[in-house]
Amino acid sequence: MNLIVSGASFLLLALPFAAAAQEAKPKPEDTEQWSPAVPVVTPGNFESATPPSDATVLFDGTSLDRWASVEDGSPAAWTVADGILTVKKDAGNIQTRQSFGNYQLHLEYRIPADITGEGQARGNSGLFLASTGKGDAGYELQIMDSYHNDTYVNGQAGSIYKQHPPLANPVRKPGEWQSIDVVWTKPTFNGDGSVKTPAYVTAYINGVLVQDHAALHGETVYVGKPSYKAYDRAPIKLQAHGDPSPPISFRNIWVRELPDHAG
Repeated sequence: MNLIVSGASFLLLALPFAAAAQEAKPKPEDTEQWSPAVPVVTPGNFESATPPSDATVLFDGTSLDRWASVEDGSPAAWTVADGILTVKKDAGNIQTRQSFGNYQLHLEYRIPADITGEGQARGNSGLFLASTGKGDAGYELQIMDSYHNDTYVNGQAGSIYKQHPPLANPVRKPGEWQSIDVVWTKPTFNGDGSVKTPAYVTAYINGVLVQDHAALHGETVYVGKPSYKAYDRAPIKLQAHGDPSPPISFRNIWVRELPDHAG
């Protein structure tokens, strides 16, 4: 066997490998994604209470048509006046007629300037990110007056009630409007009802992060440990808490549905 290779022959043999190596060199364009195009959304204007262009408006100051009583599905009976929605405690909790999976939600709330009481009995309400049954069944982000008002930290404003204390307490004093912005990633379940992925919550109060992709341990419970029960889509609920303090108010509520893989 002749193992002698001339210089010219070696060069001819090496050229294809050199060319292939040069062709394989990474380029910036290799990691550029051009499709599908990102949808254009006109941002909202919070000063004029204008929601994003792709949002579903849940309360625009004029009607509760998108809400119903949690107890029996009848029309929601809270008070609407001067563009503001005020809790009517004896009418019970209300929830959206529409059900949602993953979403981004915005609402604004106001604790009455003449608020009374202390601890959990002061301006108490709640945003249930998924309402899975009557009463207080579901996953609650706490709303209450936490302005110079002590209570247990996993029950103050911005907490995932009885699970995660908020990262900060950025609430304003009673009588001022405040904002809540939430990204909700629903839990997913295996065929046998066991948890595949937990629910996650990212939330801001007045633009300050209070929950950072917090993993939930299950549905909200007042006594005992939280647990999950399987569901796919659920309404969003607002709580009419039974404490004796004056009722709180809401305005400018909207939601943007997100794909199931969001989060």
